Amino acid sequence: MITISVVVTLSIPSALSLKDKRSVVRSLVERLRQRLHVAAAEVGMQDIVQSGQIGFAVVSGDRGVARHLADEAHRFIEQELIGRAEILDVVVDETAIEG
Repeated sequence: MITISVVVTLSIPSALSLKDKRSVVRSLVERLRQRLHVAAAEVGMQDIVQSGQIGFAVVSGDRGVARHLADEAHRFIEQELIGRAEILDVVVDETAIEG
């Protein structure tokens, strides 16, 4: 089994309040869940108005499939954030579990 977890750090310069920021973050998290069927959540910087962190995870029995889905989710995030936010950092952790 392969698990890939990804944490994406965002800059949201247009956010003037936590409500503005959360509308960007929450909508992105929901679209990741609905369209790509990955586990996703806001994982950090919840109280910082113009920054955010989104995490998502992929689990598969096939390394290639897991990597493809993680890459697809990353591209999806980039497309969804155009004009709304900027990706500052991406941290990827890939773990293989032999069973």
